[in-house]
Amino acid sequence: MNLVTLGRSELRVSPICLGTMTFGEQVGEASAHAILDRALERGINFLDTAEMYSVPPRAETFGATEAILGNWFASRPGAREKVVLATKVAGPSRGMPWIRGGAPDLKPADILAACDASLKRLQTDVIDLYQIHWPNRNAPSFGALYFDPARDDENSSIHDQLEAFARLVKAGKVRHIGLSNETPYGVAEFVRVAEAHGLPRVLTVQNPYCLINRSLDNGLDETMHRLGVALIPYSPLGFGLLTGKYDERGFEDPGNPGRMALFERMKQQRWGRPASLAAARRYNALAREHGLTPARMALAWCYTNWRVASTIIGVTSVSQLDEDLDAWGTTLSGELLAAIDAVRLDMRDPAQ
Repeated sequence: MNLVTLGRSELRVSPICLGTMTFGEQVGEASAHAILDRALERGINFLDTAEMYSVPPRAETFGATEAILGNWFASRPGAREKVVLATKVAGPSRGMPWIRGGAPDLKPADILAACDASLKRLQTDVIDLYQIHWPNRNAPSFGALYFDPARDDENSSIHDQLEAFARLVKAGKVRHIGLSNETPYGVAEFVRVAEAHGLPRVLTVQNPYCLINRSLDNGLDETMHRLGVALIPYSPLGFGLLTGKYDERGFEDPGNPGRMALFERMKQQRWGRPASLAAARRYNALAREHGLTPARMALAWCYTNWRVASTIIGVTSVSQLDEDLDAWGTTLSGELLAAIDAVRLDMRDPAQ
């Protein structure tokens, strides 16, 4: 696969990015290093992590994924120079008291301190893409469907956040900045404020995008296209629902090694909604009707989508990595794409 230019930057990345949130929970360090080695061998040069990983988040594993990556860099001379490294600073705590003591505001000083801590864990001098994991304001995300102005509170402004990022860029600790789990308003406002005040312009947005959550198609895609902001979508397999592994027995199969079966917390989220599984079963059946595995169809739909710069995949084994990478180059017929759109018209976006 050929490298692509990431948004309005000099960064050249593989069109598939390896997400690492399973490292430190489902995947031990030795296995994580084997996955990273294989990814590099197969041409993946884009890695994404976050200070709050691994997932599901726990106080005991906060920062664990970054530390695993840092140890990999330290034990593989030259590896850091071969990859584009992205990580994220967590937004307001969202009920996680181990993140900045549960503070409801992400202050500029917090961004600076979090970056330094990530650099130390990652054992590197610079982060290529530093992202805000979720908005530092009242905004619907992670399955919340509606904006409620009554929940507005005092938070550090977008201008304040960008000024903190500017300090990091000036210090050479960060090359580019991005957003995650953002709304059309948030993306547009970050760009507007940056351009008005000569501050760093957001390069990317990392939002969910898959067959059971295409809410991005309802306006955020136009916003990003017209502003020249690149999409690096996560969960192209809908937290595993679009692999078919839950089709027969749902999430209650104790023998299923998937996250939705292993972690009760995951079942309470958008991916665990009955409507999400019902829609996934429709798409999975459609894939089989067209001679494809569910995972191959779901990945190909994302890989070939004009909105996508680089698709973030998450795996728990080398074999899963190879399966996801082998789906590259798969094309979907016009007939199949029309059938996919017909299912969406009927089922909408249940994992939004």
